[in-house]
Amino acid sequence: MAAAAPPPPPTPTPTPPTTLPETGPVGNPVFARIRIANPSDVRHLHKLIYQLAVFERLPHLVSATESSLSSNLFNSPPFQSFTVFLLEVSPTPFPDAPVGAHPPITHVVNLDLPIADPESQEFGSGGDAVVAGFVLFFPNYSTFLGKPGFYIEDLYVRDCYRRKGFGKMLLSAVAAQAVKMGYGRVEWCVLDWNVNAIKFYEEMGAQVLQDWRICRLTGDALQAFGN
Repeated sequence: MAAAAPPPPPTPTPTPPTTLPETGPVGNPVFARIRIANPSDVRHLHKLIYQLAVFERLPHLVSATESSLSSNLFNSPPFQSFTVFLLEVSPTPFPDAPVGAHPPITHVVNLDLPIADPESQEFGSGGDAVVAGFVLFFPNYSTFLGKPGFYIEDLYVRDCYRRKGFGKMLLSAVAAQAVKMGYGRVEWCVLDWNVNAIKFYEEMGAQVLQDWRICRLTGDALQAFGN
């Protein structure tokens, strides 16, 4: 009787890979782009301004028109006067922008669930892109610092895109431009009842000044005082 064959040698334990496999974005990626607005964006900008006024409970104060926005916002080079950063989002990557003086800023946000945008058709800006928000700002000057700064007049993100980091992206874009230009500060106002916004600004390091009040002349009071 022949002897039994010896058992095969044990199979060595495979060595785990030292690098992770290359994969694309997981979950539900949203591609974001922040770019300088141009006159063709006024129709979207006007609707965003009205939505902001509704959110702030002040729609009765809006008298801006597409025509007045067009005639005032695009008369100077960016950052020398009124400048608007427009936030666009898309489920697909944005094409590479041509090299220029002010290239767009892009981000990718991975979400657990897709965003349902009931106004995607109304705010479509070409291809899969949708306008999701804006920030309007302009230069001011601090005599104490002896430096220019930026004042943010309005920042707004549409409701379905809030609490996903897009507002922070817009603020960061303004702050980055201020740093690039050697400016001393960025300022804005917040309504005292908007506790969520106040908390958000404080968490990102902004100082909410309690001992200052806004003074404003407008309408008939402005006309009377100016005569």
